[in-house]
Amino acid sequence: MKSLVSTPALGWLRRAGMAMLCLGSMALAQAQNAIQAVTGSVQSGSEVVRIDFARPLAAPPTGFTVQNPARIALDFPATTNALGRSSVDVNQGNLRSVNVVQAADRTRLVLNLKQATAYRTDIQGSSLLVVLSPAPGQALAAPAQQSFSENFNRDSQPLRDIDFRLGPDNTGRVIVELANNQVGVDVRQQGRALVAEFTKSTLPEGLRRRLDVTDFNTPVQFVNAQQVGDRVRLTIDARGDYEHSAYQSDNQFVVEVRARKVDPTKLTQGVGYTGEKLSLNFQNIEIRSLLQVIADFTNFNIVTSDSVTGSLTLRLKDVPWDQALDIIMQAKNLGMRKNGSVLWIAPKDEINAKEKMEYEAKAAIENLEPLRTQSFQLNYTKAIVIAQGLTGTGTAAGGGGGTGTATRILSARGSVIAESRTNQLFVSDVPSKLAQVAELIQKLDVPVRQVMIEARIVEATDTFGKSLGARLGGSFINNRSSFGTYPTVTGGGTTSTSTTTGGTTTTTSTTTSPTVSFGTATLNNFINLPAGDAGGTGNAAGAFTLALFNSSFSRMLNLEISALEADGKGRVISSPRVITADQTKALIEQGEEIPYQQATSSGATSISFRKAVLKLEVTPQITPEGNIILTLDVNKDSRGVNTSAGPAINTKHVQTEVLVENGGTVVIGGIFELTETNDESRIPVLGEVPVVGALFRKRDRVSNKTEMLVFITPKMITDRNAAR
Repeated sequence: MKSLVSTPALGWLRRAGMAMLCLGSMALAQAQNAIQAVTGSVQSGSEVVRIDFARPLAAPPTGFTVQNPARIALDFPATTNALGRSSVDVNQGNLRSVNVVQAADRTRLVLNLKQATAYRTDIQGSSLLVVLSPAPGQALAAPAQQSFSENFNRDSQPLRDIDFRLGPDNTGRVIVELANNQVGVDVRQQGRALVAEFTKSTLPEGLRRRLDVTDFNTPVQFVNAQQVGDRVRLTIDARGDYEHSAYQSDNQFVVEVRARKVDPTKLTQGVGYTGEKLSLNFQNIEIRSLLQVIADFTNFNIVTSDSVTGSLTLRLKDVPWDQALDIIMQAKNLGMRKNGSVLWIAPKDEINAKEKMEYEAKAAIENLEPLRTQSFQLNYTKAIVIAQGLTGTGTAAGGGGGTGTATRILSARGSVIAESRTNQLFVSDVPSKLAQVAELIQKLDVPVRQVMIEARIVEATDTFGKSLGARLGGSFINNRSSFGTYPTVTGGGTTSTSTTTGGTTTTTSTTTSPTVSFGTATLNNFINLPAGDAGGTGNAAGAFTLALFNSSFSRMLNLEISALEADGKGRVISSPRVITADQTKALIEQGEEIPYQQATSSGATSISFRKAVLKLEVTPQITPEGNIILTLDVNKDSRGVNTSAGPAINTKHVQTEVLVENGGTVVIGGIFELTETNDESRIPVLGEVPVVGALFRKRDRVSNKTEMLVFITPKMITDRNAAR
């Protein structure tokens, strides 16, 4: 059968098909553009970014600007990235770098700026020119280094004070009192130290010292102040990884140094999200492509597991990139592990299973790993105490100040020997456990801080007593009858003397008057209300006596008025003082032990003793802020009155727990006692007579005040001479 189509017709069809195929390829090539080069330059004082494409653009691209961080974003649809890289470093003028990020068939070009500025675009052939407007105050030359603040003082001013304070979260604060708020300060980091220089300032002799603040457990170790020319240089020596901030409030300049908290699970360190902001607007984009966009933007190396699949639609504007990544992983139940600058992203179940396998393999290796023995020399801690903690045979402090069962630190195959004579530990265990033991001993084997506690027990007394009274009596001397005071009569009468001279006897008679003395013989007074011992002072009363009698001494009236006033003040100060280590109980006492007889169950008697002492029992605890918590038990006992069962004990006792600042004084207790009495004794009817009734009554007034205060002063010991 012959063909219906001739050979020339077949050739024409073949050529027509090839032409249509070429036209289709050309149309596809024209539909897809590509970025081939990105360069930056300065033309006529303006910064110009030149973007070369594979073919000319049909229209200027759409874009937007971001103020913080300063960025310009341009979107190119149906365009690919043919640069072979996603970042171009420029570092010229206001332009830092250029990021080129491709997602599906669209490419975004991001200009990273130092300061936000306006821009305009211009298409020249197959190139796009992005012209940046000059930033406000921008200079092409690098600006000179500026100080923290400028000094407006004409003459040098002295610093008033340099102090150190403990802030929250173990933050060290160096506080400098300036002469005024016009002093210029320049703060910079020099190696591991911070240097603050105060311009046009002088340092008094009393401030030229070195502060040792290692006991505050902050990154700051030493603060050294010195005069350098017309400046005062303050050097702050710090340790570890730290961050600092400086601010000035009126005449006070503060430098805060705090430890930088590093979280290995976070992409960027700091509070919250601190990554550079970006904007994402995609519909049904694959997760793997979205992660690639973030990797190109952040220059992180991302390893994505094969099990990460699916697509996501999102629109985020000016969001920190670490927050955007966190949102994406939460939406798809993904987890992340960071190792340096490499991120491994996989489903959470896969990560957990992998970590479980690693832990099981590590435990299996630990059971097969050969043991090693290492010795540790202890300087301040007893070896037996550390050994009990490593094996879990001792007790550990529990919550609320209690004690609980200690946890074993060594592995199941580990053992420890404590040698008390040389205070050494010999530990046998796997190398990983030995490293943990070495780190633990390094933290525990440190000198314990000591505290000196001084107590002052002040006992003050103020006594006052006043008494007024009278005695009235009388007597009849001739008939020896009396009422009241009986006077004594001596002398008196007629005396005869005979003298013989030459046979003649001469008799001489002498008559003398009797002498009356009062008070030598006393009978009952008909009024006997003398002044008493006011206030129990034991002092004598003053008195005067008025006696009335006639010339023949036959009758006499005796009146005695007595008065007493006593005023006494006393003060007793007891000051026990003791030094002890942190969280170690100390006891000091002084006094006597009083013996007394005590009956036993068999009926016999035995001698027992009871203490009457001044006692101070205290347990200090130093807080991280530098304050001191004191658990106190203070006694002030003395011998009392004797009883049939033995002597009584006068007790003054206070027991409490108090928080005191280092070197401060606090009153932990006090007892105030006031006794006031007003007594009056009188004869009925006669004692109520005005004026004359004072002879027939007695008045006593007593006012006694007793007060006891207990003062406590704790002080941390930093050197040997502090306790002197």
